[in-house]
Amino acid sequence: MTETRSHPAVPPDAIAVIGAGIAGLTAARTLVAADRTVVVFDKGRGVGGRLSTRRTDHGPFDHGAQYFTARDPDFRGAVDGWTAAGVVARWTGRVVRLSAGGPAEPDGAERHVGVPGMSALPRHLAGGLADVRTGVRIDRIDGAPGAWRLVAEDGSEAGPFAAVLVTVPSPQARPLLAPVAPSLAASAAAAPMAPCWAVMIAFESPVETGFDAAFVTGGPLSWIARDGSKPRRPAGERWVLHGSPDWSTSVIEASADDVIRDLSTAFAGVAGPLPGVVQAAAHRWRFALPTAGVAEGCAFDAERGIGIAGDWCAGARVEGAWVSGLRLARALEAAGR
Repeated sequence: MTETRSHPAVPPDAIAVIGAGIAGLTAARTLVAADRTVVVFDKGRGVGGRLSTRRTDHGPFDHGAQYFTARDPDFRGAVDGWTAAGVVARWTGRVVRLSAGGPAEPDGAERHVGVPGMSALPRHLAGGLADVRTGVRIDRIDGAPGAWRLVAEDGSEAGPFAAVLVTVPSPQARPLLAPVAPSLAASAAAAPMAPCWAVMIAFESPVETGFDAAFVTGGPLSWIARDGSKPRRPAGERWVLHGSPDWSTSVIEASADDVIRDLSTAFAGVAGPLPGVVQAAAHRWRFALPTAGVAEGCAFDAERGIGIAGDWCAGARVEGAWVSGLRLARALEAAGR
């Protein structure tokens, strides 16, 4: 018989949030501001999801989300606040678009990054929450509306919760939702996500490209960026290379060494001969790029007290994840849950 362990008791009106990415943290912060008790669960060692910063002997790498833009009025206001708090800053690096055989075309969109790394933003958001439980993989949702219990991979349980908000990637959300909210599970099934291989590579001397980052089409690469060009980064020639969705899908089970070799070769095809490499690593993001969305940017089943949010609901951007989390929290409050 599997031993059942319980987490500390929560108030009967507490809300559970599964996933501590930007959508989940934003929903949680919004609900806490409305005087709700919120418990956030995430399987990772820390918060942030794809807003990650890898620390190495040769400096940090933003190997997931690279930057964010701000179009939504609410999000622009949030970015202004984070900037004033020193959590984010504008990235003024030279960004271009590259296509096979064509000239580099400047891309002057206004971009922002976390400082001193992208992970600074989710850490800031989590800092306003009283109960964030990392290293907990939720396997299923049990119970009934108004008294949901979460069962973790290790057999531990938490709850009961008045409502559950699921903000993990759609392929992970679907099996959680299927037994308790079939219509939401169907929405998750209709929003697949493409993978992305990321390579972090440090060179012994500068790579002379004439730009700091580029969108790349027509090959295995989709994005390349000089990480040290972002504000408040340490010195050093560090580059992040992202594989395109189609290429990453085709080599999803490849070894890290093969991925490093192939993307480095593609990088050399864009940048010319490369300096000596002092460090290289690869990371596989299995669920990186949403390919569809949800009409309202989130969905909340008021009868069951279960909702969904994430960048897969509202567009493949940090801003989309933030807006989705905000809308889901507001939908829950409007439903009187």
